[in-house]
Amino acid sequence: MNLMLKQIELIEQIDQLIRLKATGSPVELATKLDISKTKLYRTLYIMKELNAPIEFDTSSQSYYYTDPIEFSCGFFL
Repeated sequence: MNLMLKQIELIEQIDQLIRLKATGSPVELATKLDISKTKLYRTLYIMKELNAPIEFDTSSQSYYYTDPIEFSCGFFL
């Protein structure tokens, strides 16, 4: 699969887990996604560069969006 498509798929998976409030800690999230912690941090950085308002809540040990947003990538009628 194309590298760009894999990156988009990973962003979609992270987005879904954030919305479900099911990310867990960075280590747990990287494990769920079967990626390294470094790749996770790089992907979160890319998401933030795309204006995703992502923060980490230490008390709940989960990532969350500070504002309501939508992520969509593709062609729609």
